[in-house]
Amino acid sequence: MSQRRDDLITVLDAGSARTRVLVAEIHEGSLRYRAHGVADAAGMRKGIISDLRPAGRSFNQAATEAERMAGSVIAQCVAGVGGPHVRGVNSQGGISLGGRLREITREDARAAVDRARSVPLPADREIVHLLPQQFILDEQQGIHDPVGMVGGRLEVNLHILTGSTSAVQNVVTCANKAGLEVTDTVFEAVAAAEATVSADERELGSCLIEIGAGSTEIVVFFEGAVAHTGVIPIGGDHFTGDLAVGLHISVPEAEYLKTAYGNCIVTAVPSGNEVEMAGGGSQPPRYIRQRLLSEILEPRARELLQLLRENLRQGGVLGALGSGCVLTGGGARLAGLLEVVESLLRVPARLGYPVPLSRMPQELIQPEFSTAIGMLLYTHRTRVLKAAEDQGLRAKLRAIFAGSL
Repeated sequence: MSQRRDDLITVLDAGSARTRVLVAEIHEGSLRYRAHGVADAAGMRKGIISDLRPAGRSFNQAATEAERMAGSVIAQCVAGVGGPHVRGVNSQGGISLGGRLREITREDARAAVDRARSVPLPADREIVHLLPQQFILDEQQGIHDPVGMVGGRLEVNLHILTGSTSAVQNVVTCANKAGLEVTDTVFEAVAAAEATVSADERELGSCLIEIGAGSTEIVVFFEGAVAHTGVIPIGGDHFTGDLAVGLHISVPEAEYLKTAYGNCIVTAVPSGNEVEMAGGGSQPPRYIRQRLLSEILEPRARELLQLLRENLRQGGVLGALGSGCVLTGGGARLAGLLEVVESLLRVPARLGYPVPLSRMPQELIQPEFSTAIGMLLYTHRTRVLKAAEDQGLRAKLRAIFAGSL
């Protein structure tokens, strides 16, 4: 196996059902698929690590598989965080640029963001993301990048995403136990949106709904920026659990029935359809009405969407979904769910497939991989922006020193 390579980007998506590690290489300035590893999740509950040892083994299994496929040592990764502990809040702050108008620098923009982020946080919470919504220069709103403009006062509207310090640290600890150093963390829904939501949808207003096994995470975009985030504590496992309890069957059997025959709309299933269920041991197979599955699934789907609608209403963004909703994640595949979204939110909805990377296998271009692929795209984009800023700073320093000679 070759040594560690600096041109590789590795991401870790620690879901409640699967642990996914995805590796891409930077080739001529763009991303190219290199390897992946998938393992059944363990020690996870509702997107949060509940038992470090089995979770660490799952991380290690997925990382080892990806490392073997990549043929290179993987030492660092960007980890996804999610679950009900993640919360978002909007804030505003600004700075005065002095008595005379002058050109805005990158340092001025950072200072305005620092002023806006100065909100009191409980000791057990930490900032995951600082997402500028718009800059306001001398009361002129709607500015995305003020650098180079001239003004006297700079303000910023900021969306701050925070997470439980212990929940985030547990992900880092498990990754460390698997031999991976976590260099950054990304909110899973923000990452999924990176791979599935278009620029036009972000501008017109859209809601990304990432339905995982343990929870559903949402990000609302309006005028190109994040306007609202939220987490609903219902995911695909809740649908499966309802079937297991209602039909008195095992969880694996319920998962199979859900994916193969489930539908969130009772009337979409012909009344005469029956589903064969394997009998246990020497017991003969038995048959159940397919509509019975829908009669169990539809109330849970409506509960999820009603909670989601209330979350959007409280966030003041229910009327801002000009381009509708994008559903992604493994739970988004459930038949009839798009129709329930359109019925309750009264906006168009589509299933979000991730943007494929060069050389990526077709089987990975599925909603289940939206978060992992989005994390690669997000990490690459932020690195490019940081490199451009660093290059600009070095050019300024060279000019300063050249002028002093």
